[in-house]
Order: sequence, then structure tokens, then C-alpha cells
Amino acid sequence: MSAAETRAGFRHDSADALRTTMPVAMGYVPLGAAFGALVVQSDLPWAVAPVTALLVFAGSLEFFLVSLILTDAALSAVAVATVAINFRHVFYPLSYPTHLLRSWPQRLYGAFALTDETYAVLSTGARPVTARQVLLIQVFSHGYWVAGALLGVMVGQALPSTFRGLDFAITGLFIVLALEFFLGRRLPRVLVYAAVAILAGLIMSDAFLLVALTVYVGLCVADVCTTTDDSELIESRERTT
Repeated sequence: MSAAETRAGFRHDSADALRTTMPVAMGYVPLGAAFGALVVQSDLPWAVAPVTALLVFAGSLEFFLVSLILTDAALSAVAVATVAINFRHVFYPLSYPTHLLRSWPQRLYGAFALTDETYAVLSTGARPVTARQVLLIQVFSHGYWVAGALLGVMVGQALPSTFRGLDFAITGLFIVLALEFFLGRRLPRVLVYAAVAILAGLIMSDAFLLVALTVYVGLCVADVCTTTDDSELIESRERTT
């Protein structure tokens, strides 16, 4: 393949990735801007926003990290929160095109930049056939998040110091995620999750986050296992009938 053909192929793949990731940009830029503004309004150095967006790139976890930094949370709480929030990513490679990523740099970045949105694009929308196509989708998505954080820094610096409400962005995000999760579950399970959070807050208020998230991860694993067992039982009954 000539150099001209290589450049033409790269331009074509880039244009295709840009078009495919437009829905991702519509979510990443405003949410990243909220994160950048939150960093500035929290009196943290403005560089924290783009550096975190570039090196962490974990969406909701970045909002959570700001609150943990401001409250001087223990390192163990940070570790547990990281595992709990991103635990779902363990199952993503089951339908992620890992076979296209040959080299270690490709695999490392592919794993690092695998988010909910890029997973949705790669597993349902786009059908990449080369490593370059996969990585371009992830690079564009990563760039949207960093650009949003930088935009948020500028917005945050322009806002008056009396402006309030950005710190609720992560709370609102988790409320929406929790509602979506609970609406698809049976009431007894929802009550168990709520009871765990309440008891952890009442009995061990100093270690509320650590206890609640640890138990929550365990319950999620149990929920997946029992759901799988139920589906297998239903399938078995259908075969017998």
C-alpha cells in the first residue's frame, strides 16, 4: 500500500470515527464541562481538570474523586470507590473487539479508554474491522472529554464565587444511574440495597463509604449470578415443555 493510499485510508477512518462518535460528544462535552467547572469552583488548581480528564478518563469516578479529595478521604476508600464504580467494565471485553488490537500499546490504550459510551458504540453501532478504526473511536471520545474539561475550566473561572450547585452534578448523576438500575430490579432486592446503605450510615458512619461500596459490589455480583441462574432455569423449563 502506497503512502497516498495510507493517508486516504486514515482520513476516511477519521471521518467515519468522527461521525460515529458525535452522540458521544453530545454527552461528553457538557458533562466534562461540568467537571472542569466543579474543579475550579472547589478551589483546586485548574490544571487538575484537564490532567485528570486525560490520565483518569473515568467519567463519574472523576466527579467522585473531587469530593474525596475535598474530604481528605482515606486511600482505602478511594480504592474501593474506584473498584465499585468501574466494576462493570470487567464484563465489557466479552463483546469488545479485542482480537483487532494486536500490539501491547494498542491493547493498553484500548483497555484504558474503554468507557460505557465507547463500548456502546463499538458493540452496537460501529463495526470496526481494523485496530485503527477501534482506536480512532476511542481517541475521539477521549478528546471530547478533555475538551469538555478545558471548556469547564474557562466557564468555572468566569462564574462568580457565590455560584453554587456544580457539586451536585455527581449526586444527580448517581441518582439517575441508581434509578435506572433499580427500575429493572425486583422490589425485595431494591429494599436490600437501601437497607445496606442505611445501616452502614447508622452503624459505621466514619467508614460509611467503604462499607457501603464493599457490600454493594458483593450484592451486584450475587445479583448477576442469581439472574443467570433464573434465566437458565426458565430456559430449561421451556425446553421441557
